[in-house]
Amino acid sequence: MGIESLARPEIVAMKPYSSARVEAPGNGVLLNANESPRPLLDRSAGLNRYPDPQPADLVTRLAALYRVAPDQLLVTRGSDEGIDLLVRVFCRAGQDAILHCPPTFGMYRIAAQTQGAAIVSVNRQTGKDLRLVEQDVLDALRADERIKLVFLTSPNNPTGDLVGEGSLRRLLEACREQAIIVLDEAYVEFSAQPSASALIAEYENLVVLRTLSKAWASAGLRCGAVLANPALLSLLRRVIAPYPIPSPVLELALRMLGEDMLEKQRELLREIANNKRYLLQILQNRGFIRGIIPGMANFVLIQVDDAAGLLNFCARQGVMIRGFPSDPLLSNHLRVSVGSEPELDQFAAVLDAWEKAQ
Repeated sequence: MGIESLARPEIVAMKPYSSARVEAPGNGVLLNANESPRPLLDRSAGLNRYPDPQPADLVTRLAALYRVAPDQLLVTRGSDEGIDLLVRVFCRAGQDAILHCPPTFGMYRIAAQTQGAAIVSVNRQTGKDLRLVEQDVLDALRADERIKLVFLTSPNNPTGDLVGEGSLRRLLEACREQAIIVLDEAYVEFSAQPSASALIAEYENLVVLRTLSKAWASAGLRCGAVLANPALLSLLRRVIAPYPIPSPVLELALRMLGEDMLEKQRELLREIANNKRYLLQILQNRGFIRGIIPGMANFVLIQVDDAAGLLNFCARQGVMIRGFPSDPLLSNHLRVSVGSEPELDQFAAVLDAWEKAQ
């Protein structure tokens, strides 16, 4: 089976837009892209020119970081753009569907709704840990042939649980002729589990999403990557914006991925791991906390008696945590990100005040 058989026929037949930078290199006398011949500010050198659509230096560094070949990587504006591209390429409005496993990242649903695709929800198991049930996903796939994309997150947001390699392989085999498994690894650096990117060469229906937003402390860059086989990425290239990576983002991303930054990134991960242990200590033995799901990412999910009340109380004290008022599966749950030690000290003081007020 070729991956094109799962894509929208009109995308397969589409002739992609060919930008000036694709047709000719960005050097020499540039009279082919209707650009300004000079910048307005001295400090904005180069901003008058369009950047490369897929900057070779950045592609090479990200491919080395994620241990894939350069032709297995597409740079995107964060993971969100990758999600949107996948839904647009593989889901026909009113005909196809995605599968997601709530509670999970809400943009899978939003991307499907925007495209007019149906949404098949396979809820996680009820109980203390809200874990994914592999058999439920398999049953849903067999029951609904409309499903073209299966969105899984490892570690999952907001529960922090992982999709093991054995489970992933079984799902990939089960839907090899039907659908693509999209494994979102936005938080994988916080876990001990290796990336699933090593399986891309083996499974043409596997897509892995990565980002610099979380473990690389670069949420403001909006720099992510789609990892997949070249044939699938070729389809995404047909609908991606002509110049998705702004020049300042390219410059900062290359700086972030310099060799001298690797140890700093490891230090950050160690700091976050230590602070997470401190956060879990802060949460222990509090009467109003009914459950703690520590997970394998840089956040903790807690179940409390009065989520709305505690959320508002924290906000009035200048501490912002995440609530889920519109998600019935997360009734009375709150997500707390791992902050710095002083930030967690302040959070602990707010919890003390809340406890005393009860």
